[in-house]
Amino acid sequence: MSPESKARFAEKQVIEHNDLVASVAKMDKIPLKMFELAVSYVDPHNPPKDNTIHVSKKDMFAFFDVNSSNRNTRFKREIEQMQKQAFFEVRVAEGKKGHFRYRSIVPIPYVEWNDYNDDVTVRFDQAIMPYLIDLKKTFTQYALTDIMELRSKYSIVLYRWLNMYYRQYEYYRDHGGRSQEQLAGLKNPVIALEDLRRLTDTVNEYERMSTFTRWVLTKPCEDISEHTHLKVTFEKNKSGRRVTSIRFKVTGKRVARLTKNSGEMDQQKQNDARKADSELYVDAMKNPYTKMLVGAVLAPDDLINQRTMLYLARHVYPLYDEIVQQSGDDTVGKHRLEDHIRYVSRRYVPEQDERKRNIGRYLEVAADGYLKRMKSGERY
Repeated sequence: MSPESKARFAEKQVIEHNDLVASVAKMDKIPLKMFELAVSYVDPHNPPKDNTIHVSKKDMFAFFDVNSSNRNTRFKREIEQMQKQAFFEVRVAEGKKGHFRYRSIVPIPYVEWNDYNDDVTVRFDQAIMPYLIDLKKTFTQYALTDIMELRSKYSIVLYRWLNMYYRQYEYYRDHGGRSQEQLAGLKNPVIALEDLRRLTDTVNEYERMSTFTRWVLTKPCEDISEHTHLKVTFEKNKSGRRVTSIRFKVTGKRVARLTKNSGEMDQQKQNDARKADSELYVDAMKNPYTKMLVGAVLAPDDLINQRTMLYLARHVYPLYDEIVQQSGDDTVGKHRLEDHIRYVSRRYVPEQDERKRNIGRYLEVAADGYLKRMKSGERY
């Protein structure tokens, strides 16, 4: 995903009650991401009127990185999928231990858009609102950009759940109120296998433990570690040969957060870099060293290959300057460099040695070796 797309959502935060975070999301990756995107538009301290928010269609396309010509068709399909299959199964603890009450909530029953402007109207179901507004405790918050590039539903579900525990760990670590043992439990949470299957909605899927491990644990943990502020590993707890629970090991890592202007700044940097490369390419073509190399080593295709010429300008030609300077006289230095180029030309047979197929790297290594021999008094 481009930095410009991510920068659009740099300041968006998802804030949800922990009961919703720990609920079963009965939906695939795209509907779940679409719900999280909509939640990021909700101010929990200033509830939206009629539970309705307005999202830019352009933001939705950017969030899902949709650039194809049929993006309106895809958008419509994803909306329909979300409304047909998406609901949360929220489990709330009752009085007695082990007693729960279950709520099935369709979070977004109404979406309206049209073909002639950018506005998308999203209305949340009243039953979901207590999990999104007036949250004073037992809630979890994270940057929307943390889930943008997660590749699967399981990655999103696990990230939300692990982030819930890690946020509590950070709070009590900094403010006190928990023992070291309790802090360790928050930082490295343990979940019974049956509860993990319920959370990930895989009670009747991936029956083989090896398959479950690959798709619900290994790949999501790698995904989370690559794309979010958490680094996650896991280990299996067993009773005999049977896996009974999973212990996650979570550490935080520094992530460079984007700002709203990050995309523009990054684009400007790219434009500046391209301009600098173009100017350097022109200079390389005019460089007298290029004239020496043409016919000896460089072919016409090399001259029109900007990457090759930029490599020569940055890595090889400075070494050629040093060879000339080490000779103490420009004329002598020029002759020495010409001798060196003739030497490497005779040995440049890329068909017989794969290491010589990268012409820039080959010339750099050869020039560096020649310089070392010059400094030590050796000759070819």
